[in-house]
Amino acid sequence: MPVACEMFAQWQRARGARAQPASRPFSRSWEDLLEDARLVSAMERQEAERDAGVLANAGWLELKLVRYKSHLIERVVIPLAVEARWQEAFGFVPPSDEEARQIREFPWVTALGFGREARLNLPFAELRKLNEFLQQSQEERPVVPIKERSLQIFGDEKRLDTLLGSALFRPPDRLDVQRDLRCELIGVPLAWKRGPAEASARPLIVLENAATWHSYCRWNAEHKLFSGVIYGDGNRFVDGIRYLPDIFSEIGGLRRIVYFGDLDPQGLLIPQEASARAQAAGLPPVEPDLWSYGRLLALGEGCGQPWEGEPPSSTLCDWLGDLAEPVRQLFASGHRLAQEHVGWEVLVSELSGM
Repeated sequence: MPVACEMFAQWQRARGARAQPASRPFSRSWEDLLEDARLVSAMERQEAERDAGVLANAGWLELKLVRYKSHLIERVVIPLAVEARWQEAFGFVPPSDEEARQIREFPWVTALGFGREARLNLPFAELRKLNEFLQQSQEERPVVPIKERSLQIFGDEKRLDTLLGSALFRPPDRLDVQRDLRCELIGVPLAWKRGPAEASARPLIVLENAATWHSYCRWNAEHKLFSGVIYGDGNRFVDGIRYLPDIFSEIGGLRRIVYFGDLDPQGLLIPQEASARAQAAGLPPVEPDLWSYGRLLALGEGCGQPWEGEPPSSTLCDWLGDLAEPVRQLFASGHRLAQEHVGWEVLVSELSGM
């Protein structure tokens, strides 16, 4: 559960340096937690709410709901009584007295020397595995995906992902993933469907959510509007920019990239962050698909869903050009629009409106 992983990582950062047990439970704003976990699309938010409910029913979390809006989560809380349960689940149990002595006295490599004094809450055996790896020369090692390195060091491909939020990797004087472990986080590959041959010179379009991606793929097969239809998968599109050159290679060169997603503040941040990364990599910017956003505004008039997040910056909507002002008004009213309003039935009946 991504929301649980982010909650624990933040709990650990807050608790890691404490010498005494906490007297108050750790809590986090729900909207801030979703943003930090990069769960921003409508589908991701729905899944996160479901996961939070499952955790609450099992006693892992307490949910504080918005007053008079009991369907909305305001804060999530890890009760003091279950903190040890979270630590055990994520493999961060405080070492025994004997393990603590071993950690203090062991001849760690320079990069792990801080482990003698830091409160890492990691088993001695696990730290030794890291030490054995770091004893080997790293200069000639290639940089590999983090899960491959994690499997090599710990025999568990997910362990390094969990450790990234721990004191092991707290800057500026702790381990560095690329420098010390010669590995990197790999974004989720971009799922996409090639457009018809007649559309090979047309733009690529990126859709934030899966249902809309499916409908646009069907629509494009018939009406030949895009050289390819990419599933952005919420915020994963930002990290997936690294895979765009592969798609351009397959379709025969650079194309314009247009984007269509939810109309909410986080939904607009995704393409703008992705555009900055694309241009830094020498790729075309990510532009709004104005027809799709225009139809969303028209179809969603009076149908907006309440938005409880922080007010966006005054410039966030500028990316939308001529549509910026109506979207500012939408946000000012405390509402958002899901892109699924522009669904299959709308697409097949409105080609003439483009």
